[in-house]
Amino acid sequence: MTISYSLPRKSALLCRLRVTSLPGQRAQGRLTAGATVIRCALGPAGIVATKREGDGATPMGRFAILYGHFRPDQKLRPGGLNMVPQRRVDGWSDDIRSGQYNRPVRLPHRLSHEAMWRNDRLYDTVFVLDYNIRPRVIGRGSAIFFHLARPDYAPTAGCIAISAQDMRRLLPRLSRRAALCVEK
Repeated sequence: MTISYSLPRKSALLCRLRVTSLPGQRAQGRLTAGATVIRCALGPAGIVATKREGDGATPMGRFAILYGHFRPDQKLRPGGLNMVPQRRVDGWSDDIRSGQYNRPVRLPHRLSHEAMWRNDRLYDTVFVLDYNIRPRVIGRGSAIFFHLARPDYAPTAGCIAISAQDMRRLLPRLSRRAALCVEK
């Protein structure tokens, strides 16, 4: 896939990012940001209308970027978005038995969770999407983020992931009102 890097002028902030899967490749997609097309990784089950916890699918819909986390010890710095520095104690509950399901938690946490400070660097810059947050439905899926992809663009657990290089180029262009529109 050819990727275009002609990002809009700085004054033209991006409010809508469109995500679609590639034909015949459920776990691979393209993220369109204005005139820019970026390769992205999706969940192994592809994009689905009805998501369930643990199904490996990326949910379809329009999801606001609520806020993000960044690793303060890394070079990838946030632009004008609502970002908070990560701490080693930051986690995210993905356990349907937890009253904190699909919410941030402090580590150590006794139930199943995602560690936000990761050794594989996928969450060096990570955005929380408004999926199953308001309202939250137990079992509809948790920890759906916009984050960094593995070098080989291996499938995510249901998130949308792009390269660190593409994230660096995209960050200064994202509006505080940015949303991802995930379509089949």
